[in-house]
Amino acid sequence: MTKSVAREPQRRNARSNRARILATARQELGRNPDITLEELARASGVVRRTLFGHFPGRAALLEALAEEASETLRSTLAAGAKPMEPEPAERALAQFVFSMWPVGDRYRMLLALARHDLGAERVAEILAPARDEGTAILQRGQRDGVFHTHLPPAVLSAALEAMTVALLEEVNTGALEDDGTRVAVATLIAAGVPEKQARVVADDVASTVVAESATDA
Repeated sequence: MTKSVAREPQRRNARSNRARILATARQELGRNPDITLEELARASGVVRRTLFGHFPGRAALLEALAEEASETLRSTLAAGAKPMEPEPAERALAQFVFSMWPVGDRYRMLLALARHDLGAERVAEILAPARDEGTAILQRGQRDGVFHTHLPPAVLSAALEAMTVALLEEVNTGALEDDGTRVAVATLIAAGVPEKQARVVADDVASTVVAESATDA
């Protein structure tokens, strides 16, 4: 047996431990942002030495979570590639919210911690692809007369992002439960779509998302 073959189970075990630590960190940091790495190791079912072997400190752990979030965001945006014929901007914005909400929900604890622990520039880097996509949709909607125009697209996008982060924080506290529908309605209204139309669009997109999920399953 070669050394490379003998080491493969060790590598698989190391990858498994790392993935389990990150998954546990996403959950436990949402419950207790001040959890220690020793407590996190116990919650992950690994010894302290194993956790520190992967993440020598809190900053390293949060950076790994940030990179994971960034990759998830990019892959989610890629999966929602634009159709040949662009959909109406209000529907595109609702679909964008529905695609981003699960990612935000999964990493909401990171959003709460990132600016303090990772810095504003790193947060901006992580969110840049989503910000660019959201701004492009808003720009198209303003051009088509669907969204209000008293704010530039990039500024409106930043405002909607801040609202989404605030809603995610409410999910963190348990004050809000949502599958994305309520935040999609709120986003459309804030962008300038009348409430009744916003609800119709969000409900229609929600039913499409459910149907696609059932087909994929």
